[in-house]
Amino acid sequence: QVQLVESGGGLVQAGGSLRLSCAASGRTFSRYAMGWFHQAPGKEREFVAGINWRGGTFYTDSVKGRFTISEDNAKTTVYLQMNSLKPEDTGIYYCAIANTIIIIPTLDRQYDYWGQGTQVTVSL
Repeated sequence: QVQLVESGGGLVQAGGSLRLSCAASGRTFSRYAMGWFHQAPGKEREFVAGINWRGGTFYTDSVKGRFTISEDNAKTTVYLQMNSLKPEDTGIYYCAIANTIIIIPTLDRQYDYWGQGTQVTVSL
């Protein structure tokens, strides 16, 4: 059973930065994609960024140039570096993993396991 644990959320002023972490354990498949999703208050969960087992990355347009997704060498932790944060970035951030060959899924139903989420609040 894959377990994902997010951390690093918090309260930050607009323009500030946060780094989220997602620690994965129990993964038995070698080809995968890790994704970060954002759920703003009262809204659907949406894809933010993803990274696949080959190191390829993909971002939604609203975070390009501000957020960076990366993975440690041991391939057990995925990070989301968030810079130039805006109030609309407020919400719960979830990490997820999909058993996939190359593509980075952008729909939440394409992911197999999820973390519990971490709250990010960006104030004016």
